[in-house]
Amino acid sequence: MTMERWSLGGDPGVARVGYGAMKLSGWPGGGRPDRETALAILRRAVELGVNHIDTSHYYARDGVAANELIREALSPYPADLVIVTKVGALVEGSDITRPPAEQTGFRPGELRRGVEANLRSLGVDRLDVVNLRLGSVDGSATPLAEPLETLLALREEGMIRHLGISNATAAEVAQARRIAPIVCVQNAYNLALRDDDPLVDACAAAGIAYVPFFPVGGFQPITTEHLDTVAARHGATAPQVALAWLLARSPNILLIPGTGSLAHLEENIAAGALRLTSRDLADLG
Repeated sequence: MTMERWSLGGDPGVARVGYGAMKLSGWPGGGRPDRETALAILRRAVELGVNHIDTSHYYARDGVAANELIREALSPYPADLVIVTKVGALVEGSDITRPPAEQTGFRPGELRRGVEANLRSLGVDRLDVVNLRLGSVDGSATPLAEPLETLLALREEGMIRHLGISNATAAEVAQARRIAPIVCVQNAYNLALRDDDPLVDACAAAGIAYVPFFPVGGFQPITTEHLDTVAARHGATAPQVALAWLLARSPNILLIPGTGSLAHLEENIAAGALRLTSRDLADLG
């Protein structure tokens, strides 16, 4: 299946339907597939045209690490595979309740260790894209200059190709762009959660990819009115329609749905071929 593509930072385009590896480790909690299934999912994703995988060194739990699974399944990596990692604020434990300036992961030494951990566990000499993950839970601003300057220095050392930002407000994205070239923004966004509508459009105008996490609702699956009606119209599932809506929303949106099921993986990728009509889009609002 040929997928639509979007260029990250001027590089050859990535397929607009990618894969998020977090669920392979069961991090931060919950079930995960057995090792052989996890490896099979990664290999099948690439067979189906996925060349954008989202991961992090801290996607690890009880001795199972997403990066190590990716390395075992796919190394030596296909030439066009783009692996996007993240460093910065963790999203578990006491760290998320601390003021942004005190959160673990933002100091220069911590950022370097995070980048080095991703390099080591993936078995690569340079990371394609590193997202700086912000961690504010109370709306307070995160100091961006020092962490972004640290990542820029690591880029100069050859450890990183491109930079992105995650869990950021529109103001933080604007501030980040004044400090460093940003190729992607990764935020919570879906059919029922549209607070970032202006940011999606601003990123599109600037040639920046917008990568929604929780694309089908995350821990609270989307139950938007008319979703099941549109799905029935196409003989599709509600999550497939939610993914197709995101692809129709803006050409700069890249999807990274995660799953621990081979069947679900194939459904997610098939959503890339689902074309919603003007009537569908009107029904979904």
